[in-house]
Amino acid sequence: MSVEKTTMPDAWIRGIVEAIHSAPNQAVLYLAGGASQALGWLMSVPGASNTVLEAVVPYSRMSFIQLLGKIPSQHCSQQTAEEMALLAYNRALKLSSPGYPVVGVGFTGSLASSRPKFGDHRFYLSTRTSDRLSISTVTLSKGLRTREQEDTVSSHLLLKAIANACKVQAASVSHLTESDMSDEHETHFSEDQELEQLIDGKICFKVYPFSSETYTSTAERKIILSGSFNPLHDGHVKLLEVATSFCGNGYPCFEISAVNADKPPLSVSQIKDRIKQFEKAGKTVIISNQPYFYKKAELFPGSAFVIGADTVGRLINCVPGGWNYYACR
Repeated sequence: MSVEKTTMPDAWIRGIVEAIHSAPNQAVLYLAGGASQALGWLMSVPGASNTVLEAVVPYSRMSFIQLLGKIPSQHCSQQTAEEMALLAYNRALKLSSPGYPVVGVGFTGSLASSRPKFGDHRFYLSTRTSDRLSISTVTLSKGLRTREQEDTVSSHLLLKAIANACKVQAASVSHLTESDMSDEHETHFSEDQELEQLIDGKICFKVYPFSSETYTSTAERKIILSGSFNPLHDGHVKLLEVATSFCGNGYPCFEISAVNADKPPLSVSQIKDRIKQFEKAGKTVIISNQPYFYKKAELFPGSAFVIGADTVGRLINCVPGGWNYYACR
């Protein structure tokens, strides 16, 4: 009895995918209008769960609008690809294990279809990491390839872009011809610029994994002590240690909101000064932009929040048994 041979990626593709899966990066991918084979390659090689946190293909118009949270001026454009990558990056931050580097991937394409197209056959792909935004723009020669062949070209380039974002060496194999046009651009961010983006609400949080301890927690389970920590003292450290032992399985984190409910936001220099305390103490700290606990709960789903007596005092209303809705909010 013969067994039908399963189609697998070729050696070049498999080698890149294995290297990506061996890297610590965790990724969320948003793909629309092409590069579908790249997702199959990533998922068909063992170790995909090390890399892929989530993959979404918003193919219908309404699905695309809901993903972006607006009606885009153009579905297939550089701006849309960058917005998709940023959304994917923020989603990856929420889903990833504490301290793991994350990658957001956005792809939007207008490839060959069942009907002739008046416009160019083109695609835009973007990757976002903590310190880099990369964008590639490709216009394919019209009538040169079938839809499947155009999808293969876009898939190869997307896989190479993911490898670059994961700092994995990928052999340069070009699938473009002289009649195709391509352009690549990369923007680097300093730590100060990243914190400014956080304050402005462009990214949801930044993790500083200073802890050298190892934990067996799942990605969803964080034990979080929120506060201003100005300064951090032994009582804070002891409180989180006790809470961690009480809660059991979990990754202990301190959390500071750069945005305050009733005060101006912290400056970048203030944030960095407070971060230095945790680096010295060897404790993981998260900088977020959510001052309210119900928003923190949305930001860190499945986590346990530790609150001190002073915070309890602010949350409980002066009416016996009542809760101060505005403080919680």
